[in-house]
Amino acid sequence: MGSINCKEYKTESTVVPCNDTTSRPQSYEPKSCDEMDGNFVEETVCRVTDIQDNEMKALPFGEDNKILLIKENGELSAIGDKCSHYGAPLVGGALGNGVVRCPWHGACFNTKTGDIEDFPGLDSLPCYKVKIQNGEIRVRAKKSDLEKNKRIKTMVKKCESDERTFVVVGGGPSGGVAVETLRQEGFTGRIVLICKENVLPYDRIKISKALDTTGDKLQFRQAAFYEEYGIEVMLGVEATKLNTSEKTVQCSNGYSIKYDKIYIATGSRAVKPPIKGADLGNVFTIRNVTDSNAIYKLINKEMNVVCLGASFIALEAAAALVNKVKKVTLIGREEMPLKQSFGPEIGSRVLQLFEEQNVHMLMNSGIQECIAGSDGNVNSVMLKDGSIIPCDLLIMGTGTRFYTEFLKGSDVAVNTNGSIDTDMYLMSNVPDVYVGGDIANAPVFSIANQRATIGHYQLAQYHGRMAAINMAGCNRQELKAVPFFWTMLFGKGFRYAGYGTAVSHQHEGSIKDLQFVTYNFDDHGNVISVVNCAKDPGSAHFATLQSMGRRLHKNDLKDDAFAWTKTLGPAKEQRSC
Repeated sequence: MGSINCKEYKTESTVVPCNDTTSRPQSYEPKSCDEMDGNFVEETVCRVTDIQDNEMKALPFGEDNKILLIKENGELSAIGDKCSHYGAPLVGGALGNGVVRCPWHGACFNTKTGDIEDFPGLDSLPCYKVKIQNGEIRVRAKKSDLEKNKRIKTMVKKCESDERTFVVVGGGPSGGVAVETLRQEGFTGRIVLICKENVLPYDRIKISKALDTTGDKLQFRQAAFYEEYGIEVMLGVEATKLNTSEKTVQCSNGYSIKYDKIYIATGSRAVKPPIKGADLGNVFTIRNVTDSNAIYKLINKEMNVVCLGASFIALEAAAALVNKVKKVTLIGREEMPLKQSFGPEIGSRVLQLFEEQNVHMLMNSGIQECIAGSDGNVNSVMLKDGSIIPCDLLIMGTGTRFYTEFLKGSDVAVNTNGSIDTDMYLMSNVPDVYVGGDIANAPVFSIANQRATIGHYQLAQYHGRMAAINMAGCNRQELKAVPFFWTMLFGKGFRYAGYGTAVSHQHEGSIKDLQFVTYNFDDHGNVISVVNCAKDPGSAHFATLQSMGRRLHKNDLKDDAFAWTKTLGPAKEQRSC
């Protein structure tokens, strides 16, 4: 197949050294700026002395808008003030290493360009022109950028003379990011996105929190977007066989696609435990929007709902349903939920929170049998102790299995658990076959690049971006993965950054009041993860620290448990193709 040379697609930045006190701006416009239309706002936002190094300020600008002014490593820049994901005010986030990290969910934006570099979300932020004049800082911005506060990075379109074909298998968060990033990185060949679900890539994290939402409301982009950029989307289609020798992928619709490079991000499917009666009607797992919609259509005020498992899925489903049905019972095999992730003290408080919200919590328990009613649907469940409780609808949040069976017989090495080892560029053992998301046993920067399989939404999107960058080949980059996840339970947001099993914990704040930052330690006293609730940006700070390759030890917290947050270092070098 044909090939073309990489082209240079630079993202323009807006940076001013703070010691420049002349009236001549030492910066240049973002690409979106059109000097001819005059649709700009320029005004003074503050004096040079009003902002210190390594500081951010959200400042009023124009009509009812704000910009985020940043001074880092002696340089000024200005970008959009809210995260493009869910609109979190970035001034409350973590600044360091050349990015600002969202306090809510950990998305990262380059302080000089506004480009999104870590996730969740898809869109980048606008960046604005900054200059210093007579000791004052002036910012110039396009009105439309201020109103939207987000932008899609510049993307190329398909070129008929480029004969290469890149295939992305999996229409989840990882695949959705990958196809966009390929075009952003200048790939002009054919892109085929194979989606098992009959819906375009969508915001999957909402399906256990808002069961009545629909795929069209959750979609990242509309169909016209993919058409505009020449991204072929095959909906309701699965990959059934991969032939790495011939470089072909067989599909469930009978198609065979020949590829130059392929990215596999097929994710996981929810599985039911081997419980008698698990195949009865009204017994569900939640993995996609079809599952959540089916559950929502059944619920009513007279229904007894049981959620099996103390996973995030089960907890979020219980919280979403408790005020919509007669009774919700959550059954978990441990003494409290989230003990392994958050520790016993937080787990105990989460247990109490659910009980306060009228969720009946049956811990140290399990289901022995699902019992059918006369209609063939589940009617009740028998617990491990032999007791029986009514159950009109059962939601199982008890585990997943990797979607990698179609790789059997290929040269791709699949581990016994179904995961696939990758290198630092997300390539498998077979050249030109890249792997990411849930199924990837990939290096994790925050644990010294040891491999791990981590089913986090944020990490899946990050993998999609990095795989696409490395497939495009213009600017190959090694993984620098720092896991970050979150959950929202009865209006309480829990954020978590890091990875590993803790042996001890240090709590700052009040777990009782659900206002805390918790440091989790390994057996050497190293902080391996941070959990926070209502104390943002605790976890975001720790994720930023880890992204810089730095460690935190218990001894660093003795005198002031948050002093380390003031030392998040200088900006990283900006890479170009």
